[in-house]
Amino acid sequence: MKKLYISDLDGTLLNENALLSEETEKELNNLIEKGISFSIATARTHATVEKMLKNVNISVPVVLMNGVAIFDLKTKKYVSVQNISNNGKKVLFETIRQHINSGFVFCIDNDVMSTYYENTDSPNAKKFIEEREKIYNKKFTKVETFNDCMEKNVVYYSINDKKEKLEAAYNAVSQCADLHAEFYRDIYNTDHWYLEVCSSTASKKNAVNILRERFSFDYIISFGDNLNDIPMFEASDECHAVANAKPEVKMRADGVIDSNINNGVVKFIRSQL
Repeated sequence: MKKLYISDLDGTLLNENALLSEETEKELNNLIEKGISFSIATARTHATVEKMLKNVNISVPVVLMNGVAIFDLKTKKYVSVQNISNNGKKVLFETIRQHINSGFVFCIDNDVMSTYYENTDSPNAKKFIEEREKIYNKKFTKVETFNDCMEKNVVYYSINDKKEKLEAAYNAVSQCADLHAEFYRDIYNTDHWYLEVCSSTASKKNAVNILRERFSFDYIISFGDNLNDIPMFEASDECHAVANAKPEVKMRADGVIDSNINNGVVKFIRSQL
């Protein structure tokens, strides 16, 4: 039986400092060398994931941006990308204008990702840019308005702010059949929430199903901690929440394993072998 283990990153595989522990990194390589298939399903983009996993020999393509894209770390190519429709872009950009006037729009053209922003009025936006430019060498482009991106292949929108500032926008985009929205608390700054918007054809669930079909996996075991991992659980034959997961996630899981800071994912996989 061809089996795939697939894990969320933040709060699940990564420790409290958003890093792979030495034990997890070493054990993942040992497990992969022994023949297991392992992948990642995260809200992050390929630039940060490549940096984080540079010492792990992952051969199965990874799921990025909550299922928007599947990316092969070996070839540096996108296996699958779900673009937002023209109607979806119109609704998204109008919602941003009415309720937020901030955040980041991600576009993918010819295997190259570009990130656009209107302003950096919030401290979170400035921190987001500074961290990713310094650590991950990502580039950001300022636009007068997100409508300047209408002709681009827009795939994703993300913002991190107070829940009350984002809730109206979440409710608005959720009414559009062309859009899918994730709205969940930030595990590193619990006063803030993430609002992430993509095509209605994109989700961790759909991406896991694509991996299953394209690579002929018979059985998929997934690991997660937050609300945006529940769609991945739905696509899995078996799913486990780490001990630090949200109560709603634990309720949807088949089991609860050790926490992210105790290397719960690799401990579980090792126990399977």
